[in-house]
Amino acid sequence: MFPNMDHRELPRALQHMLERGRSTAAQALPRRSFLKLTGALGLTIGVFPHLAAAQSTDAAETASSLKLTEQPAAFVQIAPNGEVTITVNRLEFGQGVHTALPMILAEELDADWTLVRSRLGTNDPAYADPLFGIHLTGGSNTIKDSFTQYRELGARARAMLLGAAAARWNVDVSTLRTEVGVVLGPEGGKLGYGELADAAMEQPVPGQVTLKDPKKFRIIGHPTGRLDARAKSSGQQDFGIDFRLPGQLTAVVARPPVFGARIASFDDSTARTVKGVKAVLRVPLDRGAEGVAVVADGYWQASQGRDALKVEWDTSAVEKVDSEQQLAQYREMAIRPGPRQFDSDMAPLETAPMNLEAEFVFPYLAHAAMEPLNCTVRLSDDRAEIWMGSQSAGLDAGAAATALGLKPEQVVVNVQMSGGGFGRRFSSTYDTVIEACEIAKAAKAAGLNAPVRTLWSREDDMRGGYYRPMHLHRARIGFDKEGNVLAWDHSIVGQSILTGTVFEQFMVKNGIDASMTEGMRAPYPLPMRLTVHHPDVNVPVLWWRSVGSTHTAFVMETLLDEIARATDQDPVAYRMRLFGDQHTRHRDALQLAVDKSGYGKTQLPKERAWGVAVHESFSSVVAYVVEASVADGQPKLHRVTAGVHCNLAVNPRTVETQIQGAAIMGLSMCLAGSAITLKDGVVEQSNFSDYTVARITDVPEFDIHIVPSAEPPTGMGEPGLPPLAPAFANAIARLAGKPLCQLPF
Repeated sequence: MFPNMDHRELPRALQHMLERGRSTAAQALPRRSFLKLTGALGLTIGVFPHLAAAQSTDAAETASSLKLTEQPAAFVQIAPNGEVTITVNRLEFGQGVHTALPMILAEELDADWTLVRSRLGTNDPAYADPLFGIHLTGGSNTIKDSFTQYRELGARARAMLLGAAAARWNVDVSTLRTEVGVVLGPEGGKLGYGELADAAMEQPVPGQVTLKDPKKFRIIGHPTGRLDARAKSSGQQDFGIDFRLPGQLTAVVARPPVFGARIASFDDSTARTVKGVKAVLRVPLDRGAEGVAVVADGYWQASQGRDALKVEWDTSAVEKVDSEQQLAQYREMAIRPGPRQFDSDMAPLETAPMNLEAEFVFPYLAHAAMEPLNCTVRLSDDRAEIWMGSQSAGLDAGAAATALGLKPEQVVVNVQMSGGGFGRRFSSTYDTVIEACEIAKAAKAAGLNAPVRTLWSREDDMRGGYYRPMHLHRARIGFDKEGNVLAWDHSIVGQSILTGTVFEQFMVKNGIDASMTEGMRAPYPLPMRLTVHHPDVNVPVLWWRSVGSTHTAFVMETLLDEIARATDQDPVAYRMRLFGDQHTRHRDALQLAVDKSGYGKTQLPKERAWGVAVHESFSSVVAYVVEASVADGQPKLHRVTAGVHCNLAVNPRTVETQIQGAAIMGLSMCLAGSAITLKDGVVEQSNFSDYTVARITDVPEFDIHIVPSAEPPTGMGEPGLPPLAPAFANAIARLAGKPLCQLPF
């Protein structure tokens, strides 16, 4: 993290989280503060009572009683032609929130969907997660946490429009109704939202609103095309990497080959002669390292300048990790006593009629998003403006303020559309934004009064640190001939991703990082003893799509399949028996996948086999039934049938695409070459030529089905990933006659 950062500079809600070990909602700001805030953002908004000079005292009092996240002022803009622009309080990096959140608000606003547009927000406190109180895109929480928030925002804006129409017609508001972007009145009266926008500014913001009966939804729950689909499919969408300001310069960084290393010496004489190079700067990097930034007119000139550098690195003070040695150390550590998550009696292991032992190895994984990391910084004497794809705009702003010697309110982070991220755009040390600010600050000190975009190459991104941790699991299981588990002794070895972060105080308990053990045991009623070890390794690690479930789901679901095979039980029936009556969502998701796949009814070709897995993560359950084969020693995934239980699906089309994307990412984990390895402290992979991701020829046929539900929605960005690899592995195990215990295959 930042050792010198005063926690009092963090958002108030985050301070409370640190102090009390739990999250709190965002605090309401006084009206005067809100007026100043909205004015600074330059919002020219139709349905905004806070910007109206003629606003009544009652309206002001009503507005100030609401939290900032509950007021429509920063979220809804209505143009005279009726076009509605809705601000999204998260980062859009492929998960579809740029459409889903506007759908929710537009539903209650009763807007004309053909006139709805969306845009991304800033580090403005209004755009904090309404439950956590900090800016956060992660944990598949966007729709889950903001569903009610955006419904109420839409309902409040609608009520204000109705109030404006009632005042114009001098009628009781109860005689009016809305329909697809217009207010309908008595005797055929009709006013478009655009006509009412200015007058609605004078209306009070209602504290309490009545939300629609879900049976009347005409937008929520209906498959809807994404608002950003046309721009992205036609190449017109701008991402953070595309952002340009007048006079902007580009910086690239020569980074040490070993994490944390520093500069012994460097010769920049040749680099400075490269045409377009403006400066060569020695700059601090993440985790105490140093680097050399080359600032130039563009990326090509900067990279050519970097290639011309001659740098000698001092690696004497840092650990040089070797993957083979690390695995041996993990194996030795796995048999030691350690902190325990569960502590059931293991005596039945010695007398169990049947038993199995297994070791699982999972390598480091890169996030490998399509768009490499980037951050643009413009400095003035008392202000910094930043453009980046940020999963945590408020915390990034605080980190930038610390690096630049500014107050947090002097920093604005403009969230940009991002080409993927999978967790990497919310670094536990905020390395991307701090590095960019250090370079911009050094460039300004060198006399370059221009915005600076720091850009990472693919190789920088792949070798620049922050990976899904390497893990080793070891299990000893005793069970009877009916498959009843009598004792399950399990140990996990892997780095903690939360230790040293703002989340440590409430997610690391008794020396155990909760993110590493999520998915162990549940939902199965198993007598388990779970021991956890967190070694300290000089490899930066971070959350990766679906976090701990990337490895725990594989372990649990493949071991259960192995028990089912050993006791001659159907793997679906075995799981259903273990669920009992307690886990109806798991049962419903699995049964839906089974029914739609033809499992147990369709005869597969002899070279193919079924594979099954089901897993809950981020409050959603995904079950897969897959068809796979092995040809010439290579496993092949042919078909994936999914049963998904995410409660109410706001946009079924988005749910489908998230399942497809997550499943393909889960498939990538299985393919040979999908691993980050180190030799003498140096990452051996550098690009997609030596780090495997699934190609179009690897992608199976998908058949995705959603369990109907009217319950409030749960997460969907990550739950589709964990069960894919174990379902695939279980199919291959049936063909090969032995389990697969290592990823990649």
